[in-house]
Amino acid sequence: MSKRRAIHAGSWYSGSGSVLNRELEDWLKNADETHTPARAIIAPHAGYSYCGACGGFAYRQVDPSNVRRVFILGPSHHVYLTGCALSSMAHYETPLYDLEVDQAVYKELSETGLFERMSQSVDEDEHSIEMHLPYVAKVLEGQRGRYTIVPVLVGALKEHKEQQFGKVFSKYLADPQNLFVISSDFCHWGKRFRFTYHNKSHGPIHASIEALDRMGMEKIESLEPKAFSEYQNEFQNTICGRHPIAVLLHAVADLRRGREDLEFSLKFVQYAQSSRCKSLTDSSVSYASASLTI
Repeated sequence: MSKRRAIHAGSWYSGSGSVLNRELEDWLKNADETHTPARAIIAPHAGYSYCGACGGFAYRQVDPSNVRRVFILGPSHHVYLTGCALSSMAHYETPLYDLEVDQAVYKELSETGLFERMSQSVDEDEHSIEMHLPYVAKVLEGQRGRYTIVPVLVGALKEHKEQQFGKVFSKYLADPQNLFVISSDFCHWGKRFRFTYHNKSHGPIHASIEALDRMGMEKIESLEPKAFSEYQNEFQNTICGRHPIAVLLHAVADLRRGREDLEFSLKFVQYAQSSRCKSLTDSSVSYASASLTI
């Protein structure tokens, strides 16, 4: 087993540890602490020039003092999967410091028979997990050497599989020493994304996009998997992390059934768009950050 290289460093985000550290510090400093301590967060995975500031709001809700393990669930953009896949790497590189993959948890997940293994090339080509690693390393720098990561690549899951994987992860979500990072951008709008939904009652295109996104965000905040599924079936919003989000919702639903003593609250704490679309020649990607407390 070897180390996954930080392939997107130097292009999607700074490859300089000192520069990256300053950027992350600034984004975290400028974010408000409003819904803490997070047991899970939803945060974007685009280039940091687009979404670094938005992502800071999600990571600002994390209390690092108790975290010993970080599950990172990212959607597969390049390889078609009908299930979920685990890494073949022992460590993940970042410009700050390397992160250790939790082999004990990987063994437990593998023993369910539900998980594939991804190759190093698939692992390194995918950005949805990597884009969270610098933030994880920064927020948990005080715990360096005392925590591990559990990277999981999530495929195009049918609803029954979202429920199945949610049940697998619910026992880990119950542990206050675990943090779940759900990697997702929101609406990808424009002809290049083959999605040009425009409800003119909301005004210009960018306002229609925001209204559509916020409708989905409300469904996610309800913590009802069926409500989010029905929303996606009706509007087909191009939320690339819809399957990891659904897995989280099913994990919460499964945990709720067995732990009526627990209170769950998911709130979105920031929203942004890469640009403000006004015509069909424009395009944009939306970003949203959320925190789940238990």
